[in-house]
Amino acid sequence: MPIWDADLQRLMVDAAVPGVASAVIQDGQAAELECFGARDMRGPALVDEATIFDAASLSKPVFAYVVLQLVDDGRLDLNAPISRLLPKYFATDPRTQSIAPIHVLSHSTGLPNWRNIDLPLQTYFTPGDRFSYSGEGYLYLQRAVECATGETLDALARQFVFEPLGMDRTSFVWQDRFDSNRAFGHDAFGMPALSHKPGEANAAWTLQTCVVDYARFLRGVVDGARLSAERATLWMTPQVAINHPGIQCLEPITGEVATGVSWGLGWGLEPAAGTFFHWGDNGPFTSFSLGSLRERSAIVVFTNAASGHSVMPQIVERFMPGSRSSLNWLDHVRHDAPVRRLLRQALARGAEAAWPEIEEAGLERDKVIWIAQGLNARGQEKDALWLRTRLDVK
Repeated sequence: MPIWDADLQRLMVDAAVPGVASAVIQDGQAAELECFGARDMRGPALVDEATIFDAASLSKPVFAYVVLQLVDDGRLDLNAPISRLLPKYFATDPRTQSIAPIHVLSHSTGLPNWRNIDLPLQTYFTPGDRFSYSGEGYLYLQRAVECATGETLDALARQFVFEPLGMDRTSFVWQDRFDSNRAFGHDAFGMPALSHKPGEANAAWTLQTCVVDYARFLRGVVDGARLSAERATLWMTPQVAINHPGIQCLEPITGEVATGVSWGLGWGLEPAAGTFFHWGDNGPFTSFSLGSLRERSAIVVFTNAASGHSVMPQIVERFMPGSRSSLNWLDHVRHDAPVRRLLRQALARGAEAAWPEIEEAGLERDKVIWIAQGLNARGQEKDALWLRTRLDVK
């Protein structure tokens, strides 16, 4: 059954998602490739199966696939300290000496997601102790792999993934040939946002691809293609259980919670359901993938909107009915959440007319400000000002 019926298409419009591309794999074959909407809300060009999207963090499973093939070839050891290849990567942090590829792929390095002024590049817990999502870990392993092989990530990906699987419109760096059919990013209000053309590969987030190519990758995943039986099993075997809300957990856990989610080697896992998943979020591009080895089935959805995750539960429900531990854990603001519903009301009726409902909902101040920002972004400056003034009166 097609995913994108009229009801779901209307939902995309309501959620300010200009364009979307999806693929469904059944019995190891691409059963449905469906596209809907515009590549850019400013023009008439439509999304099709060859449209290039930012895959964002859906880059990570592709990199993991490269790493596991290198392990199969005897060129990399999953359990050997990465510091043997990059002894000067960290200035002073003794715990980094024990970080191994298995820690990176299972997000248990102890490194932050991305370094910043408040979170310098260092470990925040002993590697292997618990899960905390880390793009920095992936970049660290990427540099080690490039050092060990003498090749760039993009060259390795072409050798081990893109060419063998027929992914001829995929790259970790931007290619000029993508310009003629690319998706442009949009913010949470459906307005044009800055898009990137990555000139340097980053294993954590720079993959540029189209839905038909990523479907080919997923076919390889569900079939365990190009991996030994041991490695095909290992990358879907839970390495670390996630016992806390949120993707990053650098501070000690004060109270464990049951999430129903674990992490394998490059994929998130729903052990009770026997499914694997990953999401992508580069700001104005969002994506999600879910699959089952047992059923040899999978789905991937790409959107060119920051609001794309707000409708992923409804989309995934069409493919695999039932509550999803993965989406519950990620806890993105849903399309039907009060703040999004009330923004739509204010856009349609004006801020003053929508105010009684906003006030009755008891939204926090920052959420009301977000509604005002949405009004301003959509050209309703007077309504935005009225709403901000109302907050000041209160």
